[in-house]
Amino acid sequence: MSDEEAKRPPGPVEPSGVDLARVALRAAKEQARARGDAAQEKKQARRGGGLRSGARADGRDPMAFGAAINRLITERGWETPAAVGGVMGRWPQIVGEDLAKHCVPDTYDEDERVLVVRCDSTAWATNLRLLAPQLVARLNEDLGHGAVKVIKVNGPAGPPRRYGPLRAPGSVGPGDTYG
Repeated sequence: MSDEEAKRPPGPVEPSGVDLARVALRAAKEQARARGDAAQEKKQARRGGGLRSGARADGRDPMAFGAAINRLITERGWETPAAVGGVMGRWPQIVGEDLAKHCVPDTYDEDERVLVVRCDSTAWATNLRLLAPQLVARLNEDLGHGAVKVIKVNGPAGPPRRYGPLRAPGSVGPGDTYG
């Protein structure tokens, strides 16, 4: 061991002049970079936003309307309701002109996968009930397997109930006296 090494106290060695200068220079560069980043952010905020679109395509570029709608439908998980809405718009092509004149889709329950169809007469409602299995198969071919499990057929709506001073309490309508 040399005399210099013996004179040094044990522990970490303190940096010499050149090392101190390097540490000070590194700290000054980091501070300057931080000030420059802050100034750049202020300048961008004054201009009204962050980065601008450049020569290459990125997520901020405009897109076609159809592509934007498809992206929205996918992001929100609206694929099945949108497809069923398309079926309701194409109802005459799916079921045929004669049936479409008398039966119209009313609602679709996505959770139960039930399509409710309203018919204008009980005869057409009976006809649609008989055709329901084939119609479910045709709809599932168009929408994807399992999109429609059941078709619920409703007949024509009855006349609205009239309440008035001559109604008996608890009366269910004109048929309540016929036993």
